[in-house]
Amino acid sequence: MEEKQKWTEQISAKHSLFDFKLKEVWNYRDLLFLMVRRNFVANYKQTILGPLWFFLNPILTSLMFTVVFGSIAGIKTNGIPGILFYLSGLTLWNYFQDCLIGTSSVFRDNASIFGKVYFPRLIMPLSIVIGNLLKFGIQFILFIIFLLYYLVKGVHINSTIYIILLPFLLILMAGIGLGLGMIISSMTTKYRDLSYLLSFGISLLMYATPIIYPITMIYNKLPEKFHWIAMINPISPIIEAFKYGFLGEGILSWGGLLYSTVFAFLSIFFGILIFNKVERSFMDTV
Repeated sequence: MEEKQKWTEQISAKHSLFDFKLKEVWNYRDLLFLMVRRNFVANYKQTILGPLWFFLNPILTSLMFTVVFGSIAGIKTNGIPGILFYLSGLTLWNYFQDCLIGTSSVFRDNASIFGKVYFPRLIMPLSIVIGNLLKFGIQFILFIIFLLYYLVKGVHINSTIYIILLPFLLILMAGIGLGLGMIISSMTTKYRDLSYLLSFGISLLMYATPIIYPITMIYNKLPEKFHWIAMINPISPIIEAFKYGFLGEGILSWGGLLYSTVFAFLSIFFGILIFNKVERSFMDTV
């Protein structure tokens, strides 16, 4: 009697929208890390300075902020050296921005691969989020170097125990960037102009986040009962917690972090849900 074949994997066109295929993603983890390497090499393969851009980008941006907003506009940084204050906000912000922009074009950038080979589509956005951790790590080291430099110079910086929140803050940033990016990527398969609005929207969001100004500046202009408005941006509590931990400046809001956590969870949930729905037919519209 002929022995029945046992398949290790079955590919079906019909599956539940709530089937997030996390087990499949784990089974394809080798491909995930291959994609992480591919993204890194592709971005800097034909550049003159290569990974040095990881350092130059935040340094030049922080210097520009110091001159424009610190010297010209006269925005105070509550006793923290300007370049260190701006660098602290940009370190986390750049990670979020890179995750959001990278995942927002997943379908468009990988249409040729998706149309030929089967693998869990979540591999692509996940590889972008994980790959950006390397860039964050380099910029974080740069921030620590500046922090140590000012400490050696005798500048009073009161770091707190809440620096241990860094892994949690990174997860929140990755979650929000991944979730919103997948939603935008799914929508741009039909509405291309959304990709043009994204860069404009990110610029506005950055100015709505306490990166170039301390959040206490907003608090001072609002009655106490309206202070929650300053934290309505889910990125703000995360940036403030980072500054509070490493610089001892800012406001650590547990309620704000809870809000950011719920927002990140909902972003990921609906992001994967919409992503799974669109991946069935996006080849017809991309």
